[in-house]
Amino acid sequence: MKLVLDRVGLRVDGEAHLYEIDLALEPGSLNLLLGPTLAGKTSLLRLMAGLDRPTSGRVYIDGRDVTELGVRGRSVAMVYQQFVNYPSFTVYENIASPLRIGRRLGAAEIDRKVRAVAETMRIDGLLDRLPAELSGGQQQRTAIARALAKEAELLLLDEPLVNLDYKLREELRAEMAEIFARGGTTVVYATTEPAEALLLGGHTAVLDAGRLIQFGPTLRVYHRPATVRVGEIFSDPPMNLMAATIERRGGGGAVRLAPDLAFPLPGHMRALLPGDCRLGVRASHIDLSPGSPAHVAIPATVELAEISGSETFIHARHDDLALIAHNAGVHAYALGAPVTLYLDPRRLFAFDEGGRLIAAPDHEPGAVSGAA
Repeated sequence: MKLVLDRVGLRVDGEAHLYEIDLALEPGSLNLLLGPTLAGKTSLLRLMAGLDRPTSGRVYIDGRDVTELGVRGRSVAMVYQQFVNYPSFTVYENIASPLRIGRRLGAAEIDRKVRAVAETMRIDGLLDRLPAELSGGQQQRTAIARALAKEAELLLLDEPLVNLDYKLREELRAEMAEIFARGGTTVVYATTEPAEALLLGGHTAVLDAGRLIQFGPTLRVYHRPATVRVGEIFSDPPMNLMAATIERRGGGGAVRLAPDLAFPLPGHMRALLPGDCRLGVRASHIDLSPGSPAHVAIPATVELAEISGSETFIHARHDDLALIAHNAGVHAYALGAPVTLYLDPRRLFAFDEGGRLIAAPDHEPGAVSGAA
C-alpha cells in the first residue's frame, strides 16, 4: 500500500493540531513518527487509519482518494499504548478475532495463522490464558499478534512499548525490528525516543507542534538534521547547543566558544564564512577524558549529576556555556566540583542564525556515531 498525505491539516474546536503535512509512504516500508508529546503523532495516525478526517488536504491510498473513507473501508490495523485486548477472550481467540470477521477462512487456516503469529511473538505457550492472567509485556505481545494476524496493508503503532519496563521494551524492540523487516506491510510506528527510531531503522518523519519538519532515511536524518529543532528532537538528551563565532586569521580559521576558549576549524567546517553561528554536539560525544590530541579541553563546574539506569549525565558550565555530557556507568559528582570536558571538533554540527544546518560531521556510510 502506498499512502500519500497531500497538505493534510487538522483543527479541533478551532485549535490547529496538524499543519499542511505532505508525506508519501512507499509500499512495504517501515516509517517512524518521531517527536515529543503533543507533536501530533497520534493525530496523524488517526487520520491515516480513517478514525478521523482532515479539515484540509487529501489522503490517498494507491492513488485512490480515501479522505472521506472511514476505518472500516481501509485495510488497517492499529496497536495502542494501552494493552487493548478482549478481556473475556483467551489469547488464542484475541488473535483469531480479526480472522473470523469477513475473511471466510476455514477453522484449520485460522488455527495455522494464529499459531504462526503467536510463535513469532513468543506467546504460543499462552494461548489458553485470559488477558488478566498475563503480564503487561505478554498483553502487549497479544495485541501486536492480533494486529499482525489481520495481515492489513497498513499497520499503525502508537508508542506500543511506552508502558512496559525497560527490559521488556528492549526485548520487544529488537524482535519487532526483525518482524517488520520480514513483512510486506506498510508500517508506521510512533515514538518519542530517538534510540527506538535508530534501532528500528527505515524512514523517520520528525514532528514538532503539529508540523512535519524533516522526513528521510532514519540514519540520514540522524546524521544530517536539517534544523536545530530536528537535532534537539533526534538526540536524547537534547543536543547541546552553543553560540559560536567563526574567525578567520590569514589562511586558517578558528571557532570561538568563549573569550578564553577557541580551537582550529575542523575539516567539515572549513568552508564556513566568518561570523556568528550555533554549534551542536550530542551528549554522547562529549567525553570525560581526552580521546585524541584534537580534543578540546573545557574546564567546567558540575551543576547536576543525573543518574539514569546505568548511565550518568553530567550537567556542567563554563561561564555562559552549559553542556551535558554522557558518561556510561553510575558515577558520583559533587555539585560545584571542577570537571574537565573534552570536545571532539569533528563531532560538531553547525547551524546558521536561522537554525538551518550548514555543516555536519563526517561519518561512515550507514554508521551511527555513538548513542542518540
